[in-house]
Amino acid sequence: MMARVKPNALPWLGVSLLVFVLDQWSKAWVLSSLPEYTAVPVIDGFWNWYRTYNTGAAFSFLADAGGWQKYFFMVLAFAISGLMAWMLARTPRRDWRQALPLALVIGGAIGNVVDRLVHGHVVDFIQWYVKDHYWPAFNIADAAVVGGAIGIGLFGLFSGKPRPAAG
Repeated sequence: MMARVKPNALPWLGVSLLVFVLDQWSKAWVLSSLPEYTAVPVIDGFWNWYRTYNTGAAFSFLADAGGWQKYFFMVLAFAISGLMAWMLARTPRRDWRQALPLALVIGGAIGNVVDRLVHGHVVDFIQWYVKDHYWPAFNIADAAVVGGAIGIGLFGLFSGKPRPAAG
């Protein structure tokens, strides 16, 4: 007798694919349309398009490390994506609170890996600021990774086991 297979969350990889496609499309637009290192206002006082490059990780961490970091971040992104895909395979399909954040991180991580493979760096272009305070430029892949990581943390924190009913 065969055990019934429970539907897993691997179809959520479609969200990963959507993030990846939007990220790569937006970066192709940036590379063909925006000048380098020149602010193009979207909302004055808050948001610019600003084409720049990141050879490091978040906030340019290890950007000046001499080149080895490119391969380190690529291996790390593939390892994390593989782990998260394995987690999706073990997640019930209906559990969007776990599946969606994992899918977002996978799509964003792979989007930035492709940049490192193709360009040797990540293309960033979204710049938020208030007065003279600028948030480091980022891209759609970065937003997906951060959003997914926040989701993993928040849903993990607030999804404790239900308490047994009193009485």
